[in-house]
Amino acid sequence: MGGRVTGAAAALAEELPGWVSLLRAPNPGAMTLDGTNTWVLRAGPDAPAVVVDPGPADEEHLAAIAAHGPVGLVLITHGHPDHTEGAPRLSELLGGAPVLAADPAHTIGGEPLTGPVEDLGGFGMTLRLLSTPGHTADSVCFLVEHDGERVVLTGDTILGRGTTVVAHPDGHLGDYLSSLELLSTYRGIPALPGHGPALADCGAAADFYLAHRRARLDQVRAAVAAGATTAPEVVAVVYADVDRSLWWAAEWSVRAQLEHLGVEQP
Repeated sequence: MGGRVTGAAAALAEELPGWVSLLRAPNPGAMTLDGTNTWVLRAGPDAPAVVVDPGPADEEHLAAIAAHGPVGLVLITHGHPDHTEGAPRLSELLGGAPVLAADPAHTIGGEPLTGPVEDLGGFGMTLRLLSTPGHTADSVCFLVEHDGERVVLTGDTILGRGTTVVAHPDGHLGDYLSSLELLSTYRGIPALPGHGPALADCGAAADFYLAHRRARLDQVRAAVAAGATTAPEVVAVVYADVDRSLWWAAEWSVRAQLEHLGVEQP
């Protein structure tokens, strides 16, 4: 969810590496922006592809992904349905291609991903797991390198536009800040997000997110000091300029912020 921030967290990537393709799912919305980004990575015409985030269970979208076969591996950045719902069906369409996620509930035909850093091989690419909990407990990113170019697939940890929620109680703000600090070290490397456009610099985007989160914490502190005692009361102050239809999502982040500040909640 974007809150007051609606623009990109860093300059947009002018172009993607030739071995990266984007298939956007037809599920646009307030929380999904233009739709879920499904990324297809392929080292060469004869190499199996790696798919990141199949998206919703939309048959046309899944058929479009399968048309990029052969696919050797499907990866999941986190377990929210707009990223995972189509994974079982896609695996079927791909003849049983394994689906790997941090959460065993979303893992098919393989072992769950573990962290903090794991080399996944990558069918002609160097593909490394980065454990980045915070948006959700199972959130991960992937650092991929091929032919001298690198990208970071950020899921919902960093979006292409606006900022993301910390999905309390599954998400945790302290973990999220640590994950952003990790991602801030990947300077000058394009970020391929789960929603929105690709960004030119993962590190710069992470810096922007860190500054935004710290400013939000200051706003929450001020709201509590002024007498707000519950998450809905804090939301009404801090997110007053956000459409009320999104306040339920803002409340996730506020509850995570209050927990981080040690404020007892009902």
